[in-house]
Amino acid sequence: MKATRAKAAASRNADAYLHRLGERVRTLRNQRGMTRKALAQHAKVSERYLAQLEAGLGNCSIVLLRRIARAIGLPVTQLVHDGAEPPLDLVLLTQFLERLAPDMLVEARKLVTEHFSSPSEDRRRIALIGLRGGGKSTLGRLLAERLDVPFIELDREIERRSGATLSEIFDMFGQETFRRAEREALDDVLRRHPHFVIATSGSIVTEPGTLELLLASCFTVWVRAEPEEHMKRVMAQGDMRPMANNARAMEDLVSILKSREPLYAKAEAVLATTGKTPEQNLAELLRVIAVPATSIARRSA
Repeated sequence: MKATRAKAAASRNADAYLHRLGERVRTLRNQRGMTRKALAQHAKVSERYLAQLEAGLGNCSIVLLRRIARAIGLPVTQLVHDGAEPPLDLVLLTQFLERLAPDMLVEARKLVTEHFSSPSEDRRRIALIGLRGGGKSTLGRLLAERLDVPFIELDREIERRSGATLSEIFDMFGQETFRRAEREALDDVLRRHPHFVIATSGSIVTEPGTLELLLASCFTVWVRAEPEEHMKRVMAQGDMRPMANNARAMEDLVSILKSREPLYAKAEAVLATTGKTPEQNLAELLRVIAVPATSIARRSA
């Protein structure tokens, strides 16, 4: 009887684990704005398998791998780590951080960043993050002109360096290659420019290493708008793809925005652009970044 209860408890535990795994896969897919079809294509698995995985019905081999990891005494993430064995100090630091409460983690990251980062001399390395259609490019150009610093669109830098459009990169090489190209382009911008305003892709926050570099190197501002405003602005630019063959376009956009909000919220400041003119948003952004009037190079007409 006791063995039967233990077996039933193990089965419930495995079911709960597969459910959490499915939720995690769906959240990560939403954050990256990928359809299930696109993810299946690039991962070379069937859509049916992905649907089962996201529904908490993953292959039993996943549970077996978890059992092996537990038997060894390691988290399954460390067992399946892709790359060289991490340094012991990194493993110990990770274990220590995992024991901290969420509010203490925020404080710990701040302390480590302040200790090991070299703060810029002023706030003229400004990164605008947020979902497409929030107003990053329009605001970025206006702000860069006001501060007399270069304006950089990271997507255009990626295309310039790779000699291919973003669509071609995604279609031919997939998400992993794009993320690597994005990180390399950001590294290059940071090396070449002491001051700038940069507009990033909406999904840059989904790559932890790139997000950390952005937060450590720039004053980050989340440029946000209501979902309807995001959609309206994208379509006003002549891009009808969000609505093409997709009756659930708005629902998908809301889902992506919701899944990314905790990532965007890591920015140092937030600027809501809905219902305001570009000039009003610029004035608010200048207040947000608190640029002294004496440091602003105004260009006369």
